[in-house]
Amino acid sequence: MSAAGHVAGAPAPSRAFKLRRAVSRQAWTLGVVAILVVLLIIEANVAPLFTSFDVQSLVISGMPLAFAAMAQSVVVLSRGIDLSVGSVMALTNVIAAQLMQDQKTLGSALLISALVLVIGVAIGTLNGLAVVFSRVPDIVVTLALSFVWAGVALIVLPTPGGGSPTSFQELSTASDLWEWIPNGLLILAGVYLVVWVPLRSRRIGLAMYAVGSDATAAGLSGVQVGRTRILAYTFGGLFAAFGGLALTSTTGIGSPLSGEFYTLTSVAAVVIGGVSLAGGKGGLLGPIIAAFILSAAVTVLVFAGVDANYGQVIQGALIVLMVMFGGLLLRRRG
Repeated sequence: MSAAGHVAGAPAPSRAFKLRRAVSRQAWTLGVVAILVVLLIIEANVAPLFTSFDVQSLVISGMPLAFAAMAQSVVVLSRGIDLSVGSVMALTNVIAAQLMQDQKTLGSALLISALVLVIGVAIGTLNGLAVVFSRVPDIVVTLALSFVWAGVALIVLPTPGGGSPTSFQELSTASDLWEWIPNGLLILAGVYLVVWVPLRSRRIGLAMYAVGSDATAAGLSGVQVGRTRILAYTFGGLFAAFGGLALTSTTGIGSPLSGEFYTLTSVAAVVIGGVSLAGGKGGLLGPIIAAFILSAAVTVLVFAGVDANYGQVIQGALIVLMVMFGGLLLRRRG
């Protein structure tokens, strides 16, 4: 019997084998989910009274960071990095708050949100064009542009202010479906399913992974490397704009300094979520869950009675340790 005949006559993989293979492929994400579950169990035990309000608070605090992690991840997958994520979030936050402050209806707020998303896409595209055509390392270009976008945010709104309709705020802060399922979580899941899930399996998504894995080989196989990298930043700008809108919705106002926390923390969420900083490996689900891990860790420290100053030090140390541990594991896997 020929080799081809042997392969053709080989039995189909069993369900158990398929299940083991699926679990193996998603082992990192499952591990991140397990960490989040453990943190929620700890919080439930240290909190005076754990209720649906605590879950809602976690989503409210973690939602902007989750979008920041998505913005950073899509760029890192194409072997880049975007240090302007926080500034773009701040800029879109203040633009939304300025435009929404006199609005009373949800419809008008959603129209403004669509405009803000277009602005985010434009900013992301400009970032990508600057990186590709300058041929200067991403970290330098995006760091410089972060000051530009932060300065524009200060021009738009020098001090915290603006506003948004109550109905728009309830998109993130209420729980209409069930008290244990906050609206913000549904919005986050919707953006992931509508934007990322179709994108990753289409030509542009596959091109991002190819460029992240080996840009030279991707170029030789017909992938337009420059165009792909620009589009990665474009989608990064879109997700960052969603993060800015999440800030407007969860806080009800705009602040030109609201994005300072999110740039480096988004990088931490990316690595903890299983995305290789070398590009080409990972997805967006892990970083989203990692964003809630970082938010839940802060809440646990607060409930444990840790002094706020010490809590910040502990949180920073945890981020460093988790990033180092994640990097070592990814290197071993690679």
